[in-house]
Amino acid sequence: MANRLQEIVTEHAERIGVPGVAAGVYLDGAEEYAFYGVTSVENPLPVDEDTLFQFGSTGKTFTSTAIMRLVEAGKIDLQAPVRRYVPELVLADETTAETVTVLNLLNHTAGWSGDYLGSAQDLGDDALAKYVTQMATLPQEYPLGAGVSYNNASLSLAGRVIEKVTGQRFEDAITELILRPLGMEHSYFFPTDIMTRRFVVGHTKGEDGTFTVARPWAMPRSGAPAGGITANAGDQVAWIRFHLGDGTATDGTRLLSRETLDLMKQPTVHMVGSAIGDHVGISWLMEDVDGVRLVGHGGSTIGQQSAFQMVPERNFGITVLTNADAGSHPPSR
Repeated sequence: MANRLQEIVTEHAERIGVPGVAAGVYLDGAEEYAFYGVTSVENPLPVDEDTLFQFGSTGKTFTSTAIMRLVEAGKIDLQAPVRRYVPELVLADETTAETVTVLNLLNHTAGWSGDYLGSAQDLGDDALAKYVTQMATLPQEYPLGAGVSYNNASLSLAGRVIEKVTGQRFEDAITELILRPLGMEHSYFFPTDIMTRRFVVGHTKGEDGTFTVARPWAMPRSGAPAGGITANAGDQVAWIRFHLGDGTATDGTRLLSRETLDLMKQPTVHMVGSAIGDHVGISWLMEDVDGVRLVGHGGSTIGQQSAFQMVPERNFGITVLTNADAGSHPPSR
């Protein structure tokens, strides 16, 4: 499979012309990888197994998995109002502020405008706290729970819930709850950690077909819970392995019960025919194709795209990471 995977990655990367790609496949316990191209058109280094890519909104599933660990620990109730944990929450619609639940944050049913990721200038440990104060300016586009509308802002608020419950910075909480126990040693939040390692930069495709480096490189820190992790393909496959497993890490440490892990991949709201899938679970986006359920969550950042898809009943998963804004089909979320 390895040679065939490399052939496929090379063929499509050359057809589209993207500068660099890393792909990983998991099937019945076996892993295969393929790499193509360079990290940057300006300062090219070969993309390899250690190369770090931003994977964007797949990070929402890290935030939700951390919350589910806290649910199992009795520290968070999915049905509880968010104000139980973030009492200072103020929204444009007071009724929504009073009643929005933690689950509403994780399944995109909060109803407020969700595109705002925060200020790039807020780099301190209070970035999420400041972000929450800015949420009062977000319009309530439809009533709470009335439908699904993809919402980055909800996940940033969920990150603040994690901070308040754990008493830690969001990044430290995710490291302790997720990254360290799963041995994901190639996943990072901060540019100062990433810049000492091999990493890609994003690229934008011009009308003449050439790629230029996309700037700025980093996303706002307050957007970290919505998609602010940078990792190599191996750590992304480790995420597939965990979510297709029984809730334990490779060393046998239990992070979640199998029932909770499976619950995350069950629909909490339906949206058949939507551009982002047929159902939303607990952050996972699902689509039914010929009677087979696909569970995944891709991502898009500044000039970088990623795809992440699992087929639980086939014990299969794939991740594809690219450093260009072109070549995503269907469009990344």
